[in-house]
Order: sequence, then C-alpha cells, then structure tokens
Amino acid sequence: MSAFTEERPAVERMPAIYLSHGAPPLADDPVWPGELAAWSADLPRPRAVLIVSAHWEEAPLALGATETVPLVYDFWGFPEHYYRVRYGAPGAPALAESVRKLLRAPGMPVQDIPDRGLDHGAYVPLAEMYPEADIPVLQVSMPTLDPVRLMGIGRRLAPLRDEGVLIVGSGFFTHNLAALRHAGVPAWSAEFDDWGHRALEAGDVDALLDFTRKSPAGLLAHPRTEHFAPLFVTMGAADAAGGLDAQKSVIDGFWMGLAKRSVQFG
Repeated sequence: MSAFTEERPAVERMPAIYLSHGAPPLADDPVWPGELAAWSADLPRPRAVLIVSAHWEEAPLALGATETVPLVYDFWGFPEHYYRVRYGAPGAPALAESVRKLLRAPGMPVQDIPDRGLDHGAYVPLAEMYPEADIPVLQVSMPTLDPVRLMGIGRRLAPLRDEGVLIVGSGFFTHNLAALRHAGVPAWSAEFDDWGHRALEAGDVDALLDFTRKSPAGLLAHPRTEHFAPLFVTMGAADAAGGLDAQKSVIDGFWMGLAKRSVQFG
C-alpha cells in the first residue's frame, strides 16, 4: 500500500488525459474554458492531479513543489494582468512519495526541486477545470522527449489511477508559432490534427510513436516535439491498465490556428 492510499477506501479507476493547454489568454476565450470545465465535471473527482507539462524538461526526472509556492510565469510580452493570476492548489507530498517509489530504479534517478511552482502548462488549464484550487497538484518534469521512454514512465505511474489520481499530459496537439503567418487554420495544422485523430482512434501506437516521420507535416506541426511528448506519458498510463482502446477526443477544433484536440483514455 502506498503512502498516498494508506487507510483510504478504494476508488474507481481514474481516466488518464492529454489536453492542449493554451496560453494565458485561454481564460478570455468565449468557448474553450467552458469546454474544459464541462470535461472536468464529467470526470470522477480526483484525489490529486499528477501533471506533466510541455514547459518543464528536466533530467533526471524531477518532482516540483510539494507545498504551495508561487507560480512560474514562463511567458513573455503579455499584458500585466496575466502575471497577477494565482492558483494556490495544495501540494501533494504523499503523492510525491508514491511517485518516487514507482519511478526510482537503476538508471532512473528522481530528484526534488521544492521551490519549482506550477508553470502555465499546468495552472492555465487547471484553473478552468478546477477553479477552486482545492485539489492537490504535483507537477513532474519530462526527463526526455523520446516517446518510447515517456510511455515507459507513464506505465510505471499507471497504478496511481487506481488511487484516485488524475494523470494529465499537458501540451498542444499542434504547436508551431513561427509558422502561423495568417488568420485561419494552416494546412499543416489541419492535416496533422486529422492524422492524429485517426491514429488515436485506430490505436496505431507505432505510428504515433514515430509521428515525425509517419504523419503529414509532422515537423511543421511540431518542429520541436515537447508539446506532443506529454501525450506519450498519458498513453503509457492508459496502456498499462489496458485502456488504450477506450479513448475519445473530448475537445477538438482550433485556437489561433493550432489544434486544441484533447483526449481521454479510460
């Protein structure tokens, strides 16, 4: 029995999710915040959230703050009010201890960075999904962008789903800000989104793992792959529990030309 579940009753298995997190102005969008809120309302209420964000790459794998610390405003050039946003979710020290036990192994050290707060890939969507900030949150870094290794990490974290933990991979289904030249949806974004949707529905794990070569416009949709990479943590957590077949796109469409597809497994 882990430290996180000690003397707690059993709960139903939580889904694992991958979401497109948006930038700080997501809060001002007329549609997207409501979609995220409706999604969380349909989920079982988690005991805690474990989130992997595109905006934290750190090796060895690192655990963020286990008590409430200031947010990381890892963006530039936005109006001042976006830097005044607060999201004071409780820390999750018991969950952190469970994660250490699940992940520590020869060749896989785990480090703690106790002053590292939630970055915008974590708090921006969570503020819409759980606005009361009353669910403990633990952010974990991506120690690699290799899809196979990330799926392996997700598989090791999968038992937490049976302990009431919502495992969240937070990225963006397409992400190439430099290639957004005009209003509307670029062809590369639409093509990759359609391909990714079909690959997920078909359960084509091999194609998804090799997405830079097997997808149309893969390197245009993701010139650097950090925003797609969290999907593989989610897929690993789903695969270990036999949940890859039970997947659905909960949110789709585009925001500023980028695909905001977000997927639930289980």
